[in-house]
Amino acid sequence: MATLIRETERKYEADTGTTVPSLAGLPGVAAESPPAEFRLEAEYFDTADLRLLRAGITLRRRRGGEDDGWHLKVPVGPDTRTELHVPLRRGRTVPAELARLVRAYARTAPLAPVARIATLRRQRLLLDGDGTSLAEVADDEVTAQSLGTVTALSQWREVEVELTGGGRPLLEAADQRLREAGLGPAASASKLDRALAGRRPAPARPGPLGKRATAAEVVLAYLSDQAAALLACDPAVRQDQPDAVHRMRVASRRLRSALQAFRPVIDAAATAHLREELQWLGQVLGAARDAEVLAGHLASLLDQVPPELVLGPVEASVTEHLAPRRATATRKVVRTLDSPRYLALLDELDALLAQPPLTALASGPASALHEPVARAVRRLARRVRRATSLPPGEARDVAVHDARKAAKRARYAAAALVPVEGKPARRLARRMKKIQSELGDHQDTVMARVALRDLGLRAYQAGENAFTYGLLYERDAQASHVFQEQAWHAWDKAARPKYRRWLRA
Repeated sequence: MATLIRETERKYEADTGTTVPSLAGLPGVAAESPPAEFRLEAEYFDTADLRLLRAGITLRRRRGGEDDGWHLKVPVGPDTRTELHVPLRRGRTVPAELARLVRAYARTAPLAPVARIATLRRQRLLLDGDGTSLAEVADDEVTAQSLGTVTALSQWREVEVELTGGGRPLLEAADQRLREAGLGPAASASKLDRALAGRRPAPARPGPLGKRATAAEVVLAYLSDQAAALLACDPAVRQDQPDAVHRMRVASRRLRSALQAFRPVIDAAATAHLREELQWLGQVLGAARDAEVLAGHLASLLDQVPPELVLGPVEASVTEHLAPRRATATRKVVRTLDSPRYLALLDELDALLAQPPLTALASGPASALHEPVARAVRRLARRVRRATSLPPGEARDVAVHDARKAAKRARYAAAALVPVEGKPARRLARRMKKIQSELGDHQDTVMARVALRDLGLRAYQAGENAFTYGLLYERDAQASHVFQEQAWHAWDKAARPKYRRWLRA
């Protein structure tokens, strides 16, 4: 069975003669344990062109120490990675559960050994007053052999500080003491990265955008960021981690929205099929996300109802009604991520970034992107006028939902320009997000009322009391009016000229 943990650590370079200082006396640290010595033998797996390494992912089979087995490490933030452990089994084939988690990166390429690394580790524990471990300090002597058409040997020494129970203040205090003792931050993020330094892939994209960035550079940087976010969500979605489906859905929508909004820069005809595939992926993810949101929304509504007004097995009926829907949607997401169509979508996205179909405006200044942003805002204005002109009812709900989608597109378009436009683009994106959020809350009530009507009808047909469903329905009906009013108020603010003045080319 796989075990998932979160690893937060920092690595340091250490010369042969460098003495690693005691870290006793740091905040919360009452004592250090005596050093323990381990010999670790690890074999690292990747594709021939090192796709996992390029994404900051490491996959290894290790013997020795207290946690021998298969380890998959995926970055989730500064100094932090999730680490999945699978026990050792007969043979050296990558376990299927780990291979699936990196399929979005490896695609159809085989995973094979790319390096062997032997480590002599001297480890100390930083303990609090109760003897609980706060952090591990590992002093490693490393010998690495790269594998492949060209093999190379390398040796070095490094020090790791990994949190086991302490917080970031301890990590920062340890960092300061180690630096004062002459240790510097490691140049490589992992042992594998250093072992394969000669084969390390070049960065997928250049550094931060400058004020003179071209329109193409701005759009491609945004697309590259969202493509990376989409890939990063894949393992988390497969593990059913909280909010993972939502984040992946947002990335797919941002990609599609950018390709739609910035058609003056990225040829629309050349990206038509990719936009359709991103829409397909978003719809699959959307079904799972909508089921998740609906369940949470109804649970929140029930929590606000006094117990004496909950008549009948309401909570059980809600769960019974929604659980199969959520399970079906989740299974479909997993099947989708395992499908050739999804992998083809990722290949098509890679091809777009490698050889983008640019238009004549692409080499011009980033100000060429002002008009697409302004167009997205004007589209939102038209949608708002239509929604507010309709009487309450189904047609108005549809129009409100259309306004929400327009707000989202305007938000994403403005966000793409933040790296070059700064505060003005950030302020506009924030205003669009406010409108989107209010209208999103309204849409939640629309979906909930459909479900509550069905639940109430089922309760009535089963001879149960349907009072509570009607109560919840009416509360959501009233809330929907409030959310709409708040959204139109947010639009009145966002429509002020000061938020769009910077869009004049």
